[in-house]
Amino acid sequence: MTTFTRRGLLAAGGAACAVSRFPAVARAQTAAPVALSAVRRTIEVNGRAASVWGLARSDGGQGLILDPGAPFRVALTNALDQPTIVHWHGQIPPNVQDGVPDMPMPTLAPGETRDYDFVPRTGTHWMHSHIPVQEMRLLAAPLIVRSAEEAAEDRQEVVLFLHDFSFKDPEEVLAEITGGHGGGHGGGHDGGHGAQGMAPDAPTDPSTMAPGMAGMAMGGMAMEMDLNDYDWDAYLANDRTLADPEVVSVERGGRVRLRVINASAATVFWIDTGTAASRLVAVDGHGVEPLPGNRFGVAMGQRLDIEIDLPNEGGAWPILAVREGARERTGLILATQGADIRRIEPLADAEAPAFDIDLAQEARLVARGGLPARAVDRNRMLMLGGSMQPYVWTIDGQTWGNHAPVRARSGERVELMFHNMSMMGHPMHLHGHVFQVVEINGRRLSGAMRDTVYVPPMSMVTVALDAGEAARWMLHCHHMPHLATGMMTEFAVTAAA
Repeated sequence: MTTFTRRGLLAAGGAACAVSRFPAVARAQTAAPVALSAVRRTIEVNGRAASVWGLARSDGGQGLILDPGAPFRVALTNALDQPTIVHWHGQIPPNVQDGVPDMPMPTLAPGETRDYDFVPRTGTHWMHSHIPVQEMRLLAAPLIVRSAEEAAEDRQEVVLFLHDFSFKDPEEVLAEITGGHGGGHGGGHDGGHGAQGMAPDAPTDPSTMAPGMAGMAMGGMAMEMDLNDYDWDAYLANDRTLADPEVVSVERGGRVRLRVINASAATVFWIDTGTAASRLVAVDGHGVEPLPGNRFGVAMGQRLDIEIDLPNEGGAWPILAVREGARERTGLILATQGADIRRIEPLADAEAPAFDIDLAQEARLVARGGLPARAVDRNRMLMLGGSMQPYVWTIDGQTWGNHAPVRARSGERVELMFHNMSMMGHPMHLHGHVFQVVEINGRRLSGAMRDTVYVPPMSMVTVALDAGEAARWMLHCHHMPHLATGMMTEFAVTAAA
């Protein structure tokens, strides 16, 4: 197995996480905190050096794996020349440690160190700056907390950490996408092409649409939706492209647990496991009833755990991430010793379809251990809206600063309906809570437990949760240009009466 690194630039080893070679400091169960630093680093993208940011351990490696029962004790140092802050995506720390600018803690000043100490939740999670332009600079890394069940499995663990990447500064990328319509909130959230509208004669087959566009039928008319509002310079899997993919050594007949993390700013991917027998077993760090298949979609901020059973014969098995509505792809290769490894073109033969327009994948997910049944105390519908021109995205018609908080009392069962009336999909992420998908377009179900749910255009998804700590928790779209233009509100929880 190999560790999640970037050749000699980040640490010894390859780019897939494996516990057996992960540094002891990252797995220790002592009182001493693990040192993490927000740093500048250099990677190679298609033969060209690129300066990016990252979250480095003391040995230079990126990311963190915790063994079962290990505490989350981290000393985070800002080694950058700009203020920053890190959100522990998928974890439920005390609100003061959640990592959102001024909610309630300020950003870390250059050179400042802040301690974090809480009981971690098991599963595939990640950590990233909660300042959009910094996340777009790759200030993010995996955060894996292994359960006792996973530790007992005879499976090789491999992480697939996905990014979209531009050689341009994120501020310039955002300016191109938004046309100058910036937004944000206090503490550092900063603020294209494409169109929206109705076209009676537009095709409804995604494969016949222009790149980045797809059609969907609505009321007897075809509606255009924008899938990709920026063409990135590269798409990265563990900091690498298919020009130089990571090759992970596996055994004949090997059993793999692939942990997929979509850390991209604005790209939905299809994960294609090829000919090997595969099944989806967890989403956003929470188990689901095994779902067989070889292609699963993952939106920004979401995670997938896929079990793969390799054939008994030797060979190489590419694991590819294909951009929705386009041909670009990235990935890594699982290969037995001595296998013939062939070059994989960075462009697929045909465009991938749009992801989950009808929520078919989401509807097939069944939680393993959902919320206990109880009466709903509070309901709230949230209207997701916005437009490409001007490029502004909203919740209930408002951007951050003019928002109306979603209110609840600690301990209440709350249902939130996300009603998307815009022509882009929105991966909606709630801090400090785990929710269950309980309704899709009016049909009730016992869906997956999640922290980030994808709501496609002209769709409704309802989630249920039990309100937690009395505090202000961020609720926002995880599409970074949407977040940068203010598509966020807060889940304001007050103490129980």
